[in-house]
Amino acid sequence: MLDRRDFLRFVTALAGAAIPVAARAHHGWSWTDSGDFSLTGLIVTARLGNPHGILTIDAEGEIWTAEVGQPWRNAAAGLTDDLLVPGVEVTLVGKRSADAAERRMKAEQVVIAGTTYVLYPDRS
Repeated sequence: MLDRRDFLRFVTALAGAAIPVAARAHHGWSWTDSGDFSLTGLIVTARLGNPHGILTIDAEGEIWTAEVGQPWRNAAAGLTDDLLVPGVEVTLVGKRSADAAERRMKAEQVVIAGTTYVLYPDRS
């Protein structure tokens, strides 16, 4: 029989194992490359929400996933669901995944119809 401390360690380990590795590791910027990256394509899907917005972009036949800001950050930048319509051309500026095989990026700026929405002004 497990004592209280061992039981808590066991439950914590189980909880951590139940969360997919990608979900545990993606928050923040540690998963990104240090270089600047720009991606232009058409919006396939868009969802602004917690913990951050997600855009799916078709860039010349390659499907990319782009993380945008948290809801408060997107609102402060003026980025709204009404702007993120499927088929709209968008340019994203930010950091791509450090794993070059992964088509994923974290957007610092979103450009739509010549207007730039700066999500992370402290990083620009």
